[in-house]
Amino acid sequence: MYILGDIGNTETKVCIVSKNNKIIKKIYFPSKEVTYNKLNQIFNKNKFKFKDIEKILFCSVVPKSFNLIKKFFAKKTNIRCYEVKNLNLKSLIKVKVDYKQVGSDRITNAISVMDQKNNFIILDFGTATTFDVLVKNVYYGGIIAPGVKLSLNTLSDKATLIPQIDLKKINKVVGNSTITAVRSGFFWGYAGLIDNIINLIKKETRKTFKVNITGGFSSLFKDSIKTKVIHNQDITFKGLIKISRLIK
Repeated sequence: MYILGDIGNTETKVCIVSKNNKIIKKIYFPSKEVTYNKLNQIFNKNKFKFKDIEKILFCSVVPKSFNLIKKFFAKKTNIRCYEVKNLNLKSLIKVKVDYKQVGSDRITNAISVMDQKNNFIILDFGTATTFDVLVKNVYYGGIIAPGVKLSLNTLSDKATLIPQIDLKKINKVVGNSTITAVRSGFFWGYAGLIDNIINLIKKETRKTFKVNITGGFSSLFKDSIKTKVIHNQDITFKGLIKISRLIK
């Protein structure tokens, strides 16, 4: 079996995949909890058998956490732990921008959806809200906007009279309380941001796109924006499965 993982700023996701590329199990935990003891506890709890591992591959935007995970697996198995950017991806994707400036999770997502016929925009609601533009098999670049949760928390931390708020779908635009006003601002504000950025990408490139959305708030916005989208929650794992074929 294969161990595939996505180390984000907020959350680390680990996926156990069979040799025939079927997802067996997903394990999620906060990235701040990436320590040797915590990893040991998590894998023991899931009754994990290290002797069955054949490949280990992660995409990561947190080098410190990846190095800890790499050391963890080095003590548990003799299988090398790869990071996506350590592999030669030229056979899978062309990157038009400075390769070092693009997170390996975003490259992985692009590889996940790419084909020879369509253009794609990938919208990921993570710690940041990112838009990645893929034309055929060429990664053209993207946009990084503030993350929804991060922005909400920052507002609550900086504004004394605004409490911590869970974002929910709201039908009315004009709020009648502090909470409903903030919810409206963030819900309709981000819905407008999403549609506007996608329309600007289309205008600038003069191309049509299939739009894939993923990440924490994707379920909230998938039916609330004007743009037709494909909800693709396993996009990163699917990309890692594709990339893992490069490991012999």
